[in-house]
Amino acid sequence: MKNDIGLATVAGATTEPLEREDTATRLLPPYNVILENDDYHSMEFVIGVLQKALGYNEQRSFQLMRLAHESGQAIVWTGSKEVAELKMEQMQSFHETSQNGKKLGPLSVRIEPAPG
Repeated sequence: MKNDIGLATVAGATTEPLEREDTATRLLPPYNVILENDDYHSMEFVIGVLQKALGYNEQRSFQLMRLAHESGQAIVWTGSKEVAELKMEQMQSFHETSQNGKKLGPLSVRIEPAPG
């Protein structure tokens, strides 16, 4: 049953609307996935990893590889910490073998909070 102003009533009692706390929703900070340059992996390998792990096209992968190569590192993805950790693990799951058969290990990738 409802009273004159539309609030539900139970046996003569009025149910008042709940008061809302005025609190802002706290957003978790974004994280960057950072590819570090190294002297071991080929440019082609790095481009392939960026395409497979992050879904980038060849042009975008090439641009990010060049940025890491020329400046020492490149932010290759930004988002939630959990997804950043997953992207980092996916990138590190690929391994290159050199021409003489030596395993070069994973790419050097890290995550860190995005500034701001």
